[in-house]
Amino acid sequence: MIKEFFDQFPYILVGLEVLYLVGIIFLAGKIIMDTKNTSKTLAYLMLIIFLPVVGIIIYFVFGVNYRKNKFYTFKIERNEQVYQAVSTYIRETHHKTLENHREDIDQFLTTVNFLYNAGHSPLSQGNYAEVLINGEGKFEKVFEVLERAVHHIHLEYYIYDNDNIGNRLADLLIRKAGEGVIVRFLYDDMGSGKIGKKLLKRLKEGGVQVSPVNKITFRLLANRVNYRDHRKIIIVDGAEVFTGGINVSDKYINPNPKQYWRDVHLYMKGDAAFYFQFLFFSNWIFATEKIPEISQLYFTKNEGEGTSLIQTAASGPDTKPSIMLSTSSAVLSAKKRIYIVTPYFIPVETVLNAIKQAALSGVDVRLMVPKSGDSVIVNAAAYSYYEELLENDVRIFFYKKGFIHAKTMLIDDQFSSVGTANMDVRSQELNFEVNALVFDQKINKKLQDLFHEDMNDCEEISLESWRKRPKSKVFFEHLARLLSPLI
Repeated sequence: MIKEFFDQFPYILVGLEVLYLVGIIFLAGKIIMDTKNTSKTLAYLMLIIFLPVVGIIIYFVFGVNYRKNKFYTFKIERNEQVYQAVSTYIRETHHKTLENHREDIDQFLTTVNFLYNAGHSPLSQGNYAEVLINGEGKFEKVFEVLERAVHHIHLEYYIYDNDNIGNRLADLLIRKAGEGVIVRFLYDDMGSGKIGKKLLKRLKEGGVQVSPVNKITFRLLANRVNYRDHRKIIIVDGAEVFTGGINVSDKYINPNPKQYWRDVHLYMKGDAAFYFQFLFFSNWIFATEKIPEISQLYFTKNEGEGTSLIQTAASGPDTKPSIMLSTSSAVLSAKKRIYIVTPYFIPVETVLNAIKQAALSGVDVRLMVPKSGDSVIVNAAAYSYYEELLENDVRIFFYKKGFIHAKTMLIDDQFSSVGTANMDVRSQELNFEVNALVFDQKINKKLQDLFHEDMNDCEEISLESWRKRPKSKVFFEHLARLLSPLI
């Protein structure tokens, strides 16, 4: 019937084709003007040209720069309001720490100064830090710390599942709320799709203040949608903090040995909590559009209980790309070694070039990644980078025991990063992420030992063997790499 209609009125079909062509030209101009990353620009242009209609839909779902809309303008304005309330203490903390410890962080001073100037993130002293291995190590510590909360508990999670761990934590939060503790809980509406309405209702009825971040209206259209809250944060009484790769889910405590989940989290106590609190309140106001009273009970001085210097790198659609730029800065500061663990390695060009430069300068650069990822396309895109790395003296280790989900980086004997950001485009440019940067030889040594221990469950790949892969596989990997800015 449609064909007969256009046969009868061919000028209408011609008109529609002209309109479509004009639309494509205007959309191409918009992509060129709005998309700063060259590889993304080319990927989106290829999509709209070679995938008619479908490519346009993909662009509007994944490619539109929502940082420019009123939604994020509101958040940026509220971030500044929160910062003004605590700016004096941030400045005092940072400058006092630099005055006392400049020599201790001299090698990474450029990175430290960048994070302070780009995102108001202070370097703090006197912190206690502890590496927590897997969910088994994390959750028992979390329950221990939450039990002693007296004023507030703040949680922010990408994934919160309605399972044994999720319900055990919910029971504790409800009980603490009943004791008069203020409990606020932020969750990502996509990542926490399994949290369930019943559990959310139980939390709210139990006195827990709950809100999604960046709420999803049509879940079927939201797979891997941009600007997710990928952070995992717990703050207790403005003094104790947890962050890292471990979400709230039973799989992180490895109930099934055949599906082993390898991860790392970090517990901190001290002034490091200050900036995490700032990040939480910024997202809470963004999510709820309500500004709570921010008293000194949330921003208490806790300096003096430990020896770790800690600074925070945070990124999101409301901030500068601090994680990406601080990562490349720290990598270029290395003199002896760089050990990187990440489940997804699809780096932006800035970070990739920094890693290659460090390796070619004689630094011992090692990358540990899963042998098999949880996405065929993502895994293939990551594989496309490995020959380039091997050619530039980077050693690559495939973790075989299970899925390695940790996001850690250690440099030389002092610098360590533990956080939520994967080494991929999405984490470093789009999502809300946070990494704790710890300047402490003990923490660094712990992560070194952990890396060497995990090497026992790895297979190191060589350039010679990697080049022997089937050409069809190599072609698919490079095809996936073309889509990497969109993954």
